[in-house]
Amino acid sequence: MKPLVVVVGLFCCLFIVVRGLDNGLALTPPMGWLAWERFRCEIDCTTYPDDCISEKLFTDMADRLVADGYRDLGYKLVNIDDCWTSKERATDGTLVADPDRFPHGIPWLAQYMHDRGLLLGIYGDYGNYTCGGYPGSIDYLELDANTFASWGVDMLKLDGCYADPATMDDGYTEMEHYLNESGRPMIYSCSWPDYQRLAELPINWELIAETCNLWRMYNDIQDSWASVLDIIHWVAQNQESLYPWAKPGAWNDMDMLIIGDFGLSLPEQRTQMALWSIWASPMLMSNDLRDISADSVTILQNSEIIAVSQDALGQQGVCLHCSEEEQVWARQLDVSSTGAKRAAAALFNPGPLLSTKISISFYELGFTTTVLVRDLYSHKDLGVFTGQYTATVGAHDTAMLLLTATS
Repeated sequence: MKPLVVVVGLFCCLFIVVRGLDNGLALTPPMGWLAWERFRCEIDCTTYPDDCISEKLFTDMADRLVADGYRDLGYKLVNIDDCWTSKERATDGTLVADPDRFPHGIPWLAQYMHDRGLLLGIYGDYGNYTCGGYPGSIDYLELDANTFASWGVDMLKLDGCYADPATMDDGYTEMEHYLNESGRPMIYSCSWPDYQRLAELPINWELIAETCNLWRMYNDIQDSWASVLDIIHWVAQNQESLYPWAKPGAWNDMDMLIIGDFGLSLPEQRTQMALWSIWASPMLMSNDLRDISADSVTILQNSEIIAVSQDALGQQGVCLHCSEEEQVWARQLDVSSTGAKRAAAALFNPGPLLSTKISISFYELGFTTTVLVRDLYSHKDLGVFTGQYTATVGAHDTAMLLLTATS
């Protein structure tokens, strides 16, 4: 067994306390829908009228969030990604939505969301151009912040293509200032640590957590199990740099949920949902809500796992024991309504074993009593246990558990 990570005594170790972006937003990890992984930069609306980056795509997804029950479970953001603008700014320098694909404009689209109890997110880029080659914001940060505010936008994802990563500490904090001065609260999603990682520059995590509500720090997710597994291993290997900075208003973003797309089996979809909730990562789906299986909907709408994701304590979970054969992840939760100590645990079988027994020690989590174990996928209490609990977990699957101290 080759160990990847072992963390001992996590729940009694010292946590760094940091100040998050002081805009009062994203006090729990943001939830919603984001276009990029599923729909990319498809702009041919003649050939692909239902799948191109257009106002129709976003209104369709908004309608599904409402009608199919996602909104009421917390999925409220509808996020535009790259390729929404015209190739040139207006004569006064403002960004312009492509008039053919967004004929009503962004203010209309924002109002469409607000009328349905949803929020609109938009995409920009700190550099000269977006990753898709559309106008960037580097010389227009203040103007773009004020434009987004005037349009009624609720969240900005600021990418970092075509920019010098060495300038991002100053540039992203400058945009934070303009957003705060714009008069409209907007969730601020940053990509700056990922670009600095790729450039092998030192990353000022404290500054990032003070500046951004959420931040990307690793590769874009792709629609494959290999991509999800790569992210899981990277988070495990780098968790000591990550978990101290997560708190209400400030979150490590492990990238989109691809549950309901093409690349994951049902066990693999369960694993992504479980681990993203343990990590307190934003839960932004990138799928086609108009064409999704009932099994995938059940995973995405698991209210007990969403409750772990949205736990008020806001503490990111970590891997207590990680090897090539098994991973034991845990997250401390806020106390129960009766004041009982609680934690969530994810027992993950990465493979290659078709089935393996994985145990979690209650003592490592600070429990001093017997523990009630609940399975959050079957929605069943499994009983009261002493010392530890052991589950049999199939390949690529995860047992997702709620642990509550008994009196």
